[in-house]
Amino acid sequence: MPSTAELKKVCSQVRRDIIRMTSAVQSGHPGGSLGCTEYFVAMYFETLRQNPKFTMDGIGEDVFFLSNGHISPVWYSVMARKGFFPVNELATFRKLNSRLQGHPATAEHLPGVRIASGSLGQGLSVAVGAALAKKLNNDTHFIYSLHGDGELQEGQIWEAAMYAAAKKVDNLISTIDVNNAQIDGKTTDVLPMGDLNAKWTSFGWDVIELLNGNDIEEVIATLKKAQEHTGKGKPVMILMHTKMGFGVDFMHDSYKWHGTTTNPEQTEKALAQLEQTLGDY
Repeated sequence: MPSTAELKKVCSQVRRDIIRMTSAVQSGHPGGSLGCTEYFVAMYFETLRQNPKFTMDGIGEDVFFLSNGHISPVWYSVMARKGFFPVNELATFRKLNSRLQGHPATAEHLPGVRIASGSLGQGLSVAVGAALAKKLNNDTHFIYSLHGDGELQEGQIWEAAMYAAAKKVDNLISTIDVNNAQIDGKTTDVLPMGDLNAKWTSFGWDVIELLNGNDIEEVIATLKKAQEHTGKGKPVMILMHTKMGFGVDFMHDSYKWHGTTTNPEQTEKALAQLEQTLGDY
């Protein structure tokens, strides 16, 4: 397993990838991608038990679903750096005929992507279904999913939440990126959602708070803790508190970078703050 120092180097390179990918086409969602970097690196380099060769059915391995598909830059970068596809393919992000569309899609047959996502609210339903399939197949691997906190404003999330608890889907570990930011402003201003811990607990989930989702060691420890909470009759929810735009000082904790990319001057300034550790594509 890679050391903490090595994982931090991966995080730095992934952040460089995010800035370069989105700025090159002046399109995409860098803010949430930067904020979730530690989560994705922890997930793919430390947590997921996966087969060497990608298969769509995911039998005999852990399966991950990205529900808030607009943060595709961080997912693409981490999968490429993990060897799912060539790193130089990151240069095709959001370009015509690229497999790296702005929102992940299955038509392009990109290894690692099992569902099209970006229409917010749908990922949890898919994850619940996949987790039930694991149970039917006597497959003891886990299903993981990631969601945005603004996404919780979608009603389908809560339908899936009720179903998962009612059917005791206890091989599911979901995470919410609690960064209090969505495209139109702070979530607390757009549509306050109150006490998320109390909400998910009342819906029958086992809730774990991850207070600093931008600390790689804390993320890894929390994911391990979540695994220990599985198999006890309840789905598991991690409330992961992160900062939008983390790693780039002028983007830090600002909802304005949800779907806004850096201009050439800002790109240069951002990259100067991020060490090139694995080599740019």
